[in-house]
Amino acid sequence: MTFKVTVQPAERSFDVARDEAILPAAIRQGIGLPYGCKDGACGTCKSRLLEGRVIHGAHQHKALSVEEEDAGFILTCCATPQTDVVIESRQVSALGQFPVQKMPCRVAGIEKVAPDVAVVKLQLPANVVLQYYAGQYIEFILRDGSRRSYSMANAPHLAQGGLELHIRHMPGGKFTDHVFGAMKEKEILRMEGPFGSFYLRDESDKPLVLLASGTGFAPIKALIEHMQHKAISRPAVLYWGCRSQADLYLHAWAEKAAAEMPNLTYVPVLSEPRPEDGWQGRTGLVHQAVMADLPDLSGHQVYACGAPIMVESAHKDFVAKCGLPDEEFYADSFTSEADKHGD
Repeated sequence: MTFKVTVQPAERSFDVARDEAILPAAIRQGIGLPYGCKDGACGTCKSRLLEGRVIHGAHQHKALSVEEEDAGFILTCCATPQTDVVIESRQVSALGQFPVQKMPCRVAGIEKVAPDVAVVKLQLPANVVLQYYAGQYIEFILRDGSRRSYSMANAPHLAQGGLELHIRHMPGGKFTDHVFGAMKEKEILRMEGPFGSFYLRDESDKPLVLLASGTGFAPIKALIEHMQHKAISRPAVLYWGCRSQADLYLHAWAEKAAAEMPNLTYVPVLSEPRPEDGWQGRTGLVHQAVMADLPDLSGHQVYACGAPIMVESAHKDFVAKCGLPDEEFYADSFTSEADKHGD
């Protein structure tokens, strides 16, 4: 038995199997709904239920509050239709999605670029071409079946030799303890992708704010490489927020990109600069630096990536205080396993 899901205003329809959530059915059929964590933790897939009835699986209240649920909002990642339904959702792509593929990959290099950040290079099988949008992510499938998500840090045209990932060490983390401990070059991992709705909307000509915290810089780096490759000349400002100077692990790369691209400005912001570093740059919360520089965001597009608290604060404040249209805020909230299982 299947139910029909219709997405407005795009008027796209697809079938959902009984006991299946809306989002996985959409991904399987190439329907581009927005999403991030797929675990009911980030709220990226929040949509309005216009007709029909769904049952919600487990999710966090910060992703969908009781009040929002009462007002008719759902999370497509954990909402299972009980009837045919009509939902209202921003469509991410009229072009269709790239196919999701499972494949082995080989660790081609591990470079510790900061005390708690490693740049990991992956070699893909010679007969596989992984198509993806700059900004999307892959998932590692661990031996126990659990998964860990990481964004590609290189644009697709630079990934023919392999993928670049930026991995932060989460002490006690099943996967990152291995990356920072026993992982060796030539190790074989299993991965699946691409996933995610975080990528540049090329059809717009609005000025861009590229907002990153920590390793949220990874997909932003891929967006910048994509812009450079496609000669996209929209004015763009990259704000990268970290705790200390050591955490700006590709500071020189960002400076070089800004020097090479007349339309790109780079603004690093430190929340806890160390006195011994003699930091002369911006300090404080990175999203507040954006607001200080750009109090009127009504004509901009924002791409924000990193810690959930930064993404949530930026979204709320940019819309409420700077006039950013809600539909022009695109985000990838880096929810850790701890985030997913907390509330």
